[in-house]
Amino acid sequence: MHTHTMLDASPTRRRSFLKAATVVGGTVIGATPMISVAKAPIVFRLQSTWSPKDIFHEYAHDFAKKVNDMAGGRLKIEVLPAGAVVKAFDLIDAVSKGVLDGGHGVTAYWYGKNSAIALWGSGPSFGMDANMVLAWHEYGGGKALLAEIYKALNLDVVSYMYGPMPTQPLGWFKKPITHIDDLKGQRFRTVGLSIELFTALGAAVKSVPAGEIVAAMDRGLLDAAEFNNASSDRAIGFPDVSKVCMLQSFHQCAEQFEIIFNKAKFNALSGELKSLITVAVQAASADMSWKAIDRYSQDYIELQKSGVKFYKTPDAVLQAQLKAWDEITSKKSAENPLFKKVLDSMEKFAARACRWQNDTNVDYKMAFQHATGKKT
Repeated sequence: MHTHTMLDASPTRRRSFLKAATVVGGTVIGATPMISVAKAPIVFRLQSTWSPKDIFHEYAHDFAKKVNDMAGGRLKIEVLPAGAVVKAFDLIDAVSKGVLDGGHGVTAYWYGKNSAIALWGSGPSFGMDANMVLAWHEYGGGKALLAEIYKALNLDVVSYMYGPMPTQPLGWFKKPITHIDDLKGQRFRTVGLSIELFTALGAAVKSVPAGEIVAAMDRGLLDAAEFNNASSDRAIGFPDVSKVCMLQSFHQCAEQFEIIFNKAKFNALSGELKSLITVAVQAASADMSWKAIDRYSQDYIELQKSGVKFYKTPDAVLQAQLKAWDEITSKKSAENPLFKKVLDSMEKFAARACRWQNDTNVDYKMAFQHATGKKT
């Protein structure tokens, strides 16, 4: 019995067989195997408004790493420090124009464009903490209002708010603040609507980026300044120019970070990559709040070891802040319809959210004092 082989087949039949074998990946002499060519990743250049040594810049890297890890080579975010391409306060314009693909900062830095923007972080926020302000942003109408403001300013950006910050110190001073009059005449650094608040309290306010604060204090151009937290303040060098830090203030007690993308570049992404970025922002928000508790508490101790003295801001000063804030927001609301629109939305959300939180949460300080008291 004769057994047929491929050598016996007609040329046409052999070509058909080889073609089919190649398609299904079979190994046949003379066949050319299929080669998969990977696409180059989409690259986004994202600049932060922070120096490389600040923990805030680390947070920008944390977010980028989450995106890069999940994207599996399809999208890569490269993080640059403040000043790498543009100055910190110029970041949003650079992202809007496509000079940069993305940015990491805070809305208070865009305060000069429309005062309403700074309400995401400046002031007492009707008693809401930073996480509650994020809740208002996501579920109480804040996101749509911020998009409306950016549209009115012709800023072509996609914005994500994330990362609830703890209450920021009143600031670093030459001597403790014991009375509201102690602030009068002090050349003081702050940003956003806090500029107007400290001006109302009698300070001579200057607004400079984080990286320039300590140098200005060292040269005598500033008497006092505030930035944000124990880790950042330690990293940028506050202990080198001051040994007095006043804790607790209403000027920025509910701030968050903002991640922005150039709108055209973002919209060109697939739906899957857009969703991936959204999830990465949410994950980074939670991760940042946990890391902050760990790192800030450690650096709080290290600052004290280096000779820094911490004092609680007197209640009289805090009450003066609240009174001044009422006057500032009343004036701004009359001048700026968008400011009033944002403020009214925040107040409506806070009316129920703060009542719920204040009625629901137990006094954690009581439990801490009880626990530590037993050991002394």
